[in-house]
Order: sequence, then C-alpha cells, then structure tokens
Amino acid sequence: TSRGQAVNRPLARADTFAAAAPALFLTEAVEELSPGGNFLSRLSPEQWDSVRHKGRTTSIEIGGSVFCQGDQHKGIWLVESGMVRTFYAAPSGRQITLAYWTAGHFVGGPEIFGGGQHVWSADVTQDCRLLYLPGSAIRELIASEPSFAVWLIEGLVAKGKCYSALVQMLGTRSVVERLTQLLVILAEHHGRRDGNRLVIERKLTHDQIATIVGSTRQWVTMTLDK
Repeated sequence: TSRGQAVNRPLARADTFAAAAPALFLTEAVEELSPGGNFLSRLSPEQWDSVRHKGRTTSIEIGGSVFCQGDQHKGIWLVESGMVRTFYAAPSGRQITLAYWTAGHFVGGPEIFGGGQHVWSADVTQDCRLLYLPGSAIRELIASEPSFAVWLIEGLVAKGKCYSALVQMLGTRSVVERLTQLLVILAEHHGRRDGNRLVIERKLTHDQIATIVGSTRQWVTMTLDK
C-alpha cells in the first residue's frame, strides 16, 4: 500500500467540513461522535488559505497507509474527504479499531509538534484527500492564527473524549453490550425507516465490526445470526 503522492488539487473550503458525516467509535453518548470535525468551519477564507499554504495535499486510495505504529511523529493529517481508520495492532497481530475519522477531523496525534513514535496506525477505508501539516507549520500557525490554535485544542479535546469513551466501553461493557451499542450508533447516524424496520445504510464487514467491539469475525457472525 502506498503512502500517497502530493497533488495540486484545490483544497476543500473549511465550511464544507461542518456537513461531513460523523466519526465512528464506541461511546456511551451517541452525540459525542459529531464534535471534533467542524472546528475549521470557524476560520475565515483568508485564515483557511493560510492553513493550507503551510501544508501539503496528499491523496491516498482505499487500503493505503497514512502512518504506521512505530513511525516517528512528524505532524498531523487533516482529512479533507474520505475516511481514515486508526487502530492498534498487538504483537499477536490482533487489531482493535480505535475510530473511523471523517472529513474535518485530523489524525496523527497526540504529538502534534513531532517527536516520539506513533503508538497506533492509520489506514484509508475510503479514498482520501489529506492535508499534511508538519510540526513546524503547526507551531507557526498557532503563533499567527489564534483561531487555528482554538480549533486544534478543541480537536484534541474531542479525541481525548473519544479514547476515554473507548476505554470505558472496553472495560465496563460485555462484548454483547458493545455490539448492541455499535448497532445503536449506526442506527442513529445511518438508519433509514422502512415500515417498522430501521435499515442501516452503512457497509461494515463482520471483520470490521469485530475489530471495533473487540471480538472475532466468527463471534460477530454467530451473534448477528441469533
């Protein structure tokens, strides 16, 4: 899989992020999925131009890698379109999905200024356009654009809540309860009424569901059949 190539396509306007689909991760509070992806919409066009001129646009096709566990932190990637999954891989090879991030969110933290190593990986589950901001550019933007600094802090707060919610779910809910909550989340954000049924209009394989709830594909298949 390729890390992507720099391209010269026009970047998305910041105000388009506000309408993007919410992220997906395990949480008790379904409303916690939306915050974190629309903070750039507060920037003026001039401020957004300042942000994008500090970065580098990269396109990565589905299945490609953004960064890998153990890579050195050098900056962050702002998702302009598509979807990025962050996940942790154990020495055994088993994976746990942390979240699926949509347009407006960023990946690559928490070392936003660079330094240290990534403790999880990120791959692309829908063709993506990303804006890469190196740590040096982030420092300059924080110094010159207070609105960007506020956005970044609020984005970090949203991510902190995400991972806190995930830890709480994994530590206090059974795997059946986690699967139930995932279905509730999907129904809330991707559900369509069809008579007395609610149809979830988002594709997730049993493998993908298993890595979210912390189980196996076989268990997910068996439980959904029941």
